[in-house]
Amino acid sequence: MRKRERENPCGVCGHYHKYEEGEVCGICGHRVPAVSEKTAIQVSAFPSEILPEFLYLGSYDNASRSELLKTQGISRVLNTVPTCQNLYKNSFTYHYLQDDKTLQFEDANQFLEKCERDKARVLVHCMSGKNRSPAIVIAYLMKSRGWRLAQAYQWVKERRPAVELTEAVYRQLQEYEEKIFGSIDSTNQTLAAFPPVAAPSFGFGFPKASDGVPIPAFNNVSAPSIFARPTSDIPPQEFTFGAGQTQSNISGSPFTASPPNPNATDISMDST
Repeated sequence: MRKRERENPCGVCGHYHKYEEGEVCGICGHRVPAVSEKTAIQVSAFPSEILPEFLYLGSYDNASRSELLKTQGISRVLNTVPTCQNLYKNSFTYHYLQDDKTLQFEDANQFLEKCERDKARVLVHCMSGKNRSPAIVIAYLMKSRGWRLAQAYQWVKERRPAVELTEAVYRQLQEYEEKIFGSIDSTNQTLAAFPPVAAPSFGFGFPKASDGVPIPAFNNVSAPSIFARPTSDIPPQEFTFGAGQTQSNISGSPFTASPPNPNATDISMDST
């Protein structure tokens, strides 16, 4: 097989297709996707990278694509579900957890620590990559990096948005956090989906409803209205329209009216 052929594994089945785009795989019948189709397929076909060049998180479907795992340099697999078969024992080093009810965090951490010391890339997977395997990865981050549960969860969630921990698994992580740090970090709970756990509300700088927001003074009685001017004491008959009012100069005005000239004659306005 030519080198350029091996650079294009199928994003659906993991087999290597011909380089020409659109050719059907002779093994599984899949067609190499067009450029616009590759991104959506590869997101689900490849596991999520949690720690660069070391720790990967995925599903059983990801673990079954041996060629795709090899393209990412993954050589070891941590299987968190005993019912999932280890398909490629001749190609990968497997480690699986015994109990299917209680997650064995310490057992998993020992294997992952050895992988990190050996600088080997490892995939942690369960059936869907949403619950058990993310919990194992979160527990490892707490133990190896010294992160609290909330911080470790947020780190994993950002890199694999499909993570959905069940309440039972989250309680096990809380117990493991208390075992490592001696207490549960109740000041920064992350999963608001569980009612017993108090989750912080994010206000983004806006005041809460209980903070006593002051009511805007749109109807303040102390503010004068433009329609409430004082009534004039001048009788209506004393109003004179025209130039006669210019004699009463307002003090302090920047404009000074000239006194009337007795010798001046009125010039009639010609309307033509």
